[in-house]
Amino acid sequence: MNKRRLRKYRIIFKLITTLVGFVILSIIGIYTISFILGPPPLTNEENTIYYSDSNEIIGEEHGTENRYWIDLEDMSPHIINATLIVEDQHFKEHNGFDYKRIIGAIIQNITSGSLKEGASTLTQQLARNLYLSHEKTWNRKIKEAFYTVRLEMYYSKGEILEGYLNSIYYGHGAYGIEAASNYFFDKSSTDLEIAEAAMLAGIPKGPTYYSPLNDKENADQRQEQILQLMLTNDMISNDDYQNAKATVLVYSKKKKESMDSIGPYFQDVVLKEASKILDLNTEEIRSSGFEIYTTLDREMQIGLEESVSATIDQESNMQIGALAMDPNTGAVKAMVGGRDYSESPFNRAVDARRMAGSTFKPFLYYAALENGYTASTMLTSKPTTFELADGEVYRPSNFNDYYAYEPISLAQALALSDNIYAVKTNLYLTPEKLVNTARRFGLTGELPEVPSLALGSASVSLQEMVTGYGMIANGGHEISSYTIKRIVNREGKTIYEKDNEIGELVLNPKQTFILADLMTGMFDQQLDGYASVTGAPIANQLSRVYAGKSGSTNSDSWMIGFSPQLVTGVWGGYDDNRVMEMVAESGYPKKVWASFMEKAHEDLPEKAFEAPNGVVGVAIDPQTGDLATPYCEVSRVMYFEKGSEPKHYCTDHLHNNHKSIEEDNQGGPFKRIFDSLFGQ
Repeated sequence: MNKRRLRKYRIIFKLITTLVGFVILSIIGIYTISFILGPPPLTNEENTIYYSDSNEIIGEEHGTENRYWIDLEDMSPHIINATLIVEDQHFKEHNGFDYKRIIGAIIQNITSGSLKEGASTLTQQLARNLYLSHEKTWNRKIKEAFYTVRLEMYYSKGEILEGYLNSIYYGHGAYGIEAASNYFFDKSSTDLEIAEAAMLAGIPKGPTYYSPLNDKENADQRQEQILQLMLTNDMISNDDYQNAKATVLVYSKKKKESMDSIGPYFQDVVLKEASKILDLNTEEIRSSGFEIYTTLDREMQIGLEESVSATIDQESNMQIGALAMDPNTGAVKAMVGGRDYSESPFNRAVDARRMAGSTFKPFLYYAALENGYTASTMLTSKPTTFELADGEVYRPSNFNDYYAYEPISLAQALALSDNIYAVKTNLYLTPEKLVNTARRFGLTGELPEVPSLALGSASVSLQEMVTGYGMIANGGHEISSYTIKRIVNREGKTIYEKDNEIGELVLNPKQTFILADLMTGMFDQQLDGYASVTGAPIANQLSRVYAGKSGSTNSDSWMIGFSPQLVTGVWGGYDDNRVMEMVAESGYPKKVWASFMEKAHEDLPEKAFEAPNGVVGVAIDPQTGDLATPYCEVSRVMYFEKGSEPKHYCTDHLHNNHKSIEEDNQGGPFKRIFDSLFGQ
């Protein structure tokens, strides 16, 4: 029994000895390699750079204005003390690693099976900020250890602290304490007072959460904790503590310049998308030296911004949102989120949700085509009271109370944006079916199952709507908007590349093509009826065939349209939802859209929407929905699934000496003549 126990102890002793030996050898190896590698640089000039789709630099998280190096002796002692007490209380005693904290963090990480808990010293943070990414992997932690040893081996504590305070990120584009002091308080870090220093020292742990400009409550609480630590550790007196607590800080809130960059709203979206792709916060993305290759077309972006500037009266205070996308891939080519980024960085193209108005109708009419409607389906346009199942009544109206007071075709209803036709169709199909159809087009927000949904009573984002229209333009394939093609890290390694596979076919190609053709009708004045087609004000500006739909509410104006190569949406209105009282304001989105689309297509080949197999085009009289004859004043080619096209010729426009409608449509002599002359 004693021999067994002795053998067991010997095995345990050997394991412990081996483990200790391995640790000692590893430490010796780390220090030897670190010595050979020499001192790493204490500054890092690599910044995250944004490139256009043609690899031109469009923006940079640059530091020339927002990175200022200042000597440690020139910094306020308060910021030095506040930083040390909150970030690394044992900085002057350790050799780069706080082993007590490391062991505690390791135990918690093993218990949780993750790398969430950290015990980084100030030297480790400097190593990570200067030379490494912020990914939570063992490989990164090993590299961090090497850099930490090299920093401690070759630099004094004062030099390391100086490097840290000059490179740490304080949010809002400010790197280093001098830039932060200038940004927040419009003063040099030399002159920081206790309350100011305690506030700034709390930010680097999480600039999004602890910046007083983002979340004052969180920032104030963290400042209080730091002041308490400074008092407890005799860095300040009780009088200093009380005075600092009572100090009301005044922030200068200097704006980060963006004049030299292209598409600042677009770049904000890129930053958020990169954060999601790499699972890093935006501050880490900004300071990690990435090269981000985007989808932005520089010329289109400039063209879109110029169209907005040239169209909207400078005296008008209305806002604008615009987005252009490749309908085949979802790549965002240009974006405007507002009139002036420096005045308001809120992105109305992506983040605002507004009532869609009649731009929602194409989703309704796609559902109608799926359920037996054709371009020549006739419904009466006149004031109508709808009695609903719950006993309520609904009385929609057309724009300016204009009605046909007779049946009109789906083609004309879409071109004129007839509301009565739309509500009748929605109630026939059921609002539930419309909601399900809208979901297939990528709309994710709340969509109430009510009759008015056909008229766009739901709030949607411009980005969602443009994406949905893009599916009509590409023949029914699912797409998701994106702004990033590729990301390269500071070592030159591609760490992300967009998959360019064609999206799943989720719509019927025949019905999708027919809908796209119907949507060209808003610019075709052959479809004029009781009112002009809705695209009439801009039709003469267009040099090629586009499809689209406009829409409006009391406080919103929309225009979304596309060619096979590009889909663009423009929204205009006021952030506070006030009514647009000036007639010109409601017309701005159409004008911006037309101007931009013409510029964007100047160098693109003219391309038609291609009809899939099983679709036939026939000449139709828009007024009757029947096959057109030489006697019809207007004839427009419309498309139908084969077998669903009209079989009868229009007789409303025959000369008086022709025989009756019944004779012609039942195979009389005129029917035979028309068949021989105009039959398929």
